[in-house]
Amino acid sequence: MIEHLLLGQTLQFTGDALADWQAATRHDSAGAVLIRDGRISDVGPAETLRRTYPQAPVTDYGDALICAGFVDAHMHYPQTTMIASWGKRLIDWLNTYTFPEEAKFSDPAYADMIAGRTLDLALAHGTTTLTSFCTIHPASVDAWFQAAAARGMAVVGGKTCMDRNAPDDLRDTAQTAYDDSKGLLERWHGQGRATYAITPRFSPTSTPDQMSALGALWAEHPDCLMQTHLSEQVDEIAWVRDLYPDARDYLDTYEAHGLLGARGLYGHAIHLEPREIDRLADVGAAVIHCPTSNTFIGSGLFDMMGLASAGLRIGLATDTGGGSSFSMLRVMAATYEIGQLRGTPLHPAQLMWLATEGSAQALHVGGQIGHLGTGAMADLCVLDLASTPAIAQRRASADDIWEALFPTLMMGDDRAIRDVWVAGRRVAAG
Repeated sequence: MIEHLLLGQTLQFTGDALADWQAATRHDSAGAVLIRDGRISDVGPAETLRRTYPQAPVTDYGDALICAGFVDAHMHYPQTTMIASWGKRLIDWLNTYTFPEEAKFSDPAYADMIAGRTLDLALAHGTTTLTSFCTIHPASVDAWFQAAAARGMAVVGGKTCMDRNAPDDLRDTAQTAYDDSKGLLERWHGQGRATYAITPRFSPTSTPDQMSALGALWAEHPDCLMQTHLSEQVDEIAWVRDLYPDARDYLDTYEAHGLLGARGLYGHAIHLEPREIDRLADVGAAVIHCPTSNTFIGSGLFDMMGLASAGLRIGLATDTGGGSSFSMLRVMAATYEIGQLRGTPLHPAQLMWLATEGSAQALHVGGQIGHLGTGAMADLCVLDLASTPAIAQRRASADDIWEALFPTLMMGDDRAIRDVWVAGRRVAAG
């Protein structure tokens, strides 16, 4: 039995902070977390846990904030090297930057290098779980899961499938999409901390035949996730309407082919029709908010509180490399800013919940990751709430934890990450 006791401020959630952050939030200014054999075994007042576990080695973080590790619910690890590429609309951006970069992943050594780089950058920013689109190449999926396993990380991934409207060297077919995805799924899903996601990129790059093949695969393996994109930009929606003239709306292009379900992850979801909102809520699907990407590529303003009120699951994500930062702190800042523009600014507790518990629930692993509670994996982030002079001077005048935390959410970066733990193992130190 291996134990370790962490001391510091602790932030826990016991319910849905979007619905009622005050009832759902528990903060202890002098708290402690006991890690035992890779999991969180106890959380409580530091004085109590020190008496209860007198033999446990102690790491004292002072007034730093111990929280669950951040959960990035939608990103593209193959786009790591092209992050912050100069502005284009979505379709031009794919053709100019994304597709040429993804073609490089035909080389397994290159895929291995970028997968490791992405995960290390994420850990340096306090993110302990990522959900990624890979490329059309099966080796890119192997590289992703192998790099995560080497670091003990829980990740989601899947082969991106495209059989039209993409360069010839990035196309597969309906049959090879099915065969490759099935083989990768059987190799990786549920192995260690790996979760497979069946991954049609989006409706414009898949024929109806390919969509149906992937829908059939999901029906055969309903415990897998399915990830794709939905209603990111208005010109994209018009393109989908031209490609699928019989569809009722964008979501119907997935629904008609067996790609709508409770374990579906629909990235962006900005310009939804009322029917689409109702159907997503009916089946219990998750929409994933990618605020830094939505502003960087000029996609629009996500309706966080409207969709939450409609009963949708909502996760939070960087959408690297359409998103312009690896940091979930920056994502939370952008989420707040978009909320302000919509007249519904989120409280710091709600932002932290989305970046941890909310994203974990979207991935159907609530209580297992993104959770500072007994039984969860000890994937932890420790935040320095005075990491820069500008943040420190604001924090010095804070009246409560929320005023102390909010400057870090708005202005923080990797310097705010005091420490990171993955499955009870310390992997980064400030």
